[in-house]
Amino acid sequence: MPKPKPLSKQQIEAAQSQTRSNAAAARYLHVSYQHYKRYAKMYGIFDSHTNQSGRGIPKFLKGRGKKPALMDIIEGKVSAAHFKPAKIKYRLIEEGYLSEQCSMCGFKERRVLDYKMPLLLHFKDGNKSNFLLENIELLCYNHYFLTVGDIFNDKDVKQIESTREHFGTSEKVDWEVDDYHLERLKELGLGDDDDDVNQYISRI
Repeated sequence: MPKPKPLSKQQIEAAQSQTRSNAAAARYLHVSYQHYKRYAKMYGIFDSHTNQSGRGIPKFLKGRGKKPALMDIIEGKVSAAHFKPAKIKYRLIEEGYLSEQCSMCGFKERRVLDYKMPLLLHFKDGNKSNFLLENIELLCYNHYFLTVGDIFNDKDVKQIESTREHFGTSEKVDWEVDDYHLERLKELGLGDDDDDVNQYISRI
């Protein structure tokens, strides 16, 4: 069996910039944790990327217990139908399999009030159960519209462009901050236990 290739400082720094823990950085580089740790320690950039508290990582990623490894979903060993698509999407991002930006233009700006990005998970072959890495990508709303299809239907557009009050979609939205975005708000110093996080949701 061939020996693992050495990791450069630049490779590790790039992986760390896309992840929130050393374990996730190792997965991003597709190497074992011990192999990653050896070189990160050698370059003196291991301790600065430790995240024992799990800060910034969605709660559903913590203590996953008997949940299948994400790679099992990616390789089709476990059906993605058993899980919420949003959770798989965020695991793909948090574990370094997808970079949180548009794959075509690199757009990665966040909406200040709730820290969300206008990115959609696109399945290139149209099969939303096929999570092979070569089949999935993140697209901003513009590039999804230009290369895949409409995001809003005619009724949505009519509501958006109307002078009357609207919610932007065909159904009135039940506004709610999920665990992932609650963690993002806390990173900004918002959304503490005594804070009403709903005040930070943008409704326009």
